[in-house]
Amino acid sequence: MEIYDLGIAYVWEFDEEFVALLESILAKNGITTFRIGYHNLKEVSKKVASKKLHFNYYLDRAWDVDDDFGALGKILQKKETHFFNQYHHVTHAIDKANMHLEFITSGLNVPYSIIIPPFNLSEDIYLSIKDLNKLGRPFIIKPCNTTGGGVGVVTGAETLSEVLEERVTNSDDKYLLQEKVFPRIIKNRRAWFRVFWAFDEAISVWWDDQTHLYEVLTLADIDEYNLKSLFTYTKKIAQLTSLDFFSTEIVLTDSNKFVVIDYVNDQCDMRLKSNHVDGVPDRIANKIITNLSKKIIQLKRKRTLKRG
Repeated sequence: MEIYDLGIAYVWEFDEEFVALLESILAKNGITTFRIGYHNLKEVSKKVASKKLHFNYYLDRAWDVDDDFGALGKILQKKETHFFNQYHHVTHAIDKANMHLEFITSGLNVPYSIIIPPFNLSEDIYLSIKDLNKLGRPFIIKPCNTTGGGVGVVTGAETLSEVLEERVTNSDDKYLLQEKVFPRIIKNRRAWFRVFWAFDEAISVWWDDQTHLYEVLTLADIDEYNLKSLFTYTKKIAQLTSLDFFSTEIVLTDSNKFVVIDYVNDQCDMRLKSNHVDGVPDRIANKIITNLSKKIIQLKRKRTLKRG
């Protein structure tokens, strides 16, 4: 049987650079890797099923795109492969309606929101003038389970008719109507942050929601602007979701309140800033992968101790 430490499945062409960097860093730490894509999915599935190939750990960046990757994942789960971001945890965490209620219960600040049922479940909805006034103008319309790159999100809605039109677009999905939260301006920068939870550590960066550009957040920034809550908030989200790797968006408002805006993104866009103007800073990508490497080494030691 061929055995590799980490299997990584992906289909997005822009993941190539991330996977190449990942393999380079993990190889330096003695961790073996194996890529799974459309080119070898059937062969890998057969080999895994027939016990000719095995992965001790698995990172799946493709199962949300193609069910055949999910089918391979289910086989691996039966083989005692350790998954980073287990499927059932992801399914729960990416439902914005679930997270909205759980965040409130856990004491996290979220925008005022109204959850409306899927169009296919209830064609008619009732929204009072009072509810709409609380949302303010403009407000945001988000499908609760359609995720990635702002797909299906309307950021500048003004009318009820827009709500009625949008909920037909993803007719099987619940929708979140959300007040628009405006960030404080800190030295000409919007106090909008993307925080990665990367294998037991929160890593925060400046992220402009209008330009989609990243900037490294320094320790001096954190101290000067009192930003430690970014890390405590994200750790709490990790505890609620049981995910190993995700990102969230958190805004600091003029009233110095931290508000979680985009709850959980489990398939982080890991294009590198060295190749894409709106990519993740390379040092941040390196840190994320280094954390993954440390996590695998830690798990390997535990596995060895358990067997020995």
